[in-house]
Amino acid sequence: MTEKKLPLPAEELKAFAERVGTPFHIYDGRAIRRNAEIMMDAFSWSEGFINYFAVKALPNVNILRLLAAEGFGADCSSLPELRLAQEAGITGERIMFSSNDTPDEEFAEAYRLGAVINLDDATHIDSVMRACGRMPRVISFRYNPGPERTGNAIIGNPVEAKYGVRHDQIADCFRRARECGAERFMLHTMVASNELEEDYIVETARMLFSLVDEIHGKTGIRIERVDLGGGIGIPYRPDDAAISFSHLSERIHALYTEMIEQKGYAPLKLSFECGRCITGPYGWLVSGVRHVAHKYKDYAGLDASMADLMRPAMYGAYHHITVLGKEDLPHDRTYDVTGSLCENNDKFAVDRPLPVLERGDILAIHDTGAHGHAMGFNYNAKLRHAEYLIEDSGIYRIRRNETYEDYIRTQLDRPEKVI
Repeated sequence: MTEKKLPLPAEELKAFAERVGTPFHIYDGRAIRRNAEIMMDAFSWSEGFINYFAVKALPNVNILRLLAAEGFGADCSSLPELRLAQEAGITGERIMFSSNDTPDEEFAEAYRLGAVINLDDATHIDSVMRACGRMPRVISFRYNPGPERTGNAIIGNPVEAKYGVRHDQIADCFRRARECGAERFMLHTMVASNELEEDYIVETARMLFSLVDEIHGKTGIRIERVDLGGGIGIPYRPDDAAISFSHLSERIHALYTEMIEQKGYAPLKLSFECGRCITGPYGWLVSGVRHVAHKYKDYAGLDASMADLMRPAMYGAYHHITVLGKEDLPHDRTYDVTGSLCENNDKFAVDRPLPVLERGDILAIHDTGAHGHAMGFNYNAKLRHAEYLIEDSGIYRIRRNETYEDYIRTQLDRPEKVI
């Protein structure tokens, strides 16, 4: 069981919401720091260990600065994400650039920054040579194991995935990169998303450690670092259990001893690119009830919408909900908790047992610290909402509310003839 905690006492969070207005996302910086420290400590046996935080999970420069101070790097997949990492003080090989269908200018910028470029396909070798004028000294390839592994509902089956180099291509990719001038080599995969089965992560390590041996046997190339990807899940449901970094690390360490050290491939540096399990449990979407409607079902309509949190609509994902000030009341009513978009799947919860709801109630939707605000959008011209960060010294606004002027900034008042 996982206790669903709030970042502040319920009465304090409710008072804060009434003061600044809803909706907003709020993050517990203190808890994020502690979590980052736990991960770094768990893998301290691995010299050079780094977690390249998946910027896509929570692309706010203030969060990236916080994590950089704890020794994290950045996993980037676009030009703006590269610039966010740079703005946060994350530079050089502390950036992993893992992208798909990448434009030349993004390869060139990653090269200029000294980032590790992680190639997604054999044809991208030519793209990098064209964009950068040469092969970077250090290069990585993303591996797709195909039918050797199964995926899950979020990331999909590897055979159906657009990502990564096939098993029969991977050794040749490294061989060709060396011929083009690469001198140092890294290996990456990403075969899980929001995975709570520890065995799946351990087997990913086993797969890559075996591939290190295979690539060396076929090419003579020694892999310097393996990136196990992200994919470590979080307990969205109260009856889920979180993966323990320390226990996971112990099991990977045992494999490392057997498959890397004893075969003479040490030192081999380890990495993850976790985002969700670092910040996810420490974010909340706080929203007010606008209407309670009784139709064929009972509906609680919020001032937030799936434009602020689209995981429930996109994946049918569960997010726990706390009604501030009513935590201890019986959950003896059933509601669909909805937003105001002109889409019927604009729902945060379906048939959810909750206390009796009234206009003005404040709800905290849990576990929105990753892929929450980050996946937001402007459909129905909805404006993006503020983000706040709790620190020991107070609560800080780290993103202001979007305004109508922001929204129309790129629109032209009068059409501009181009041809």
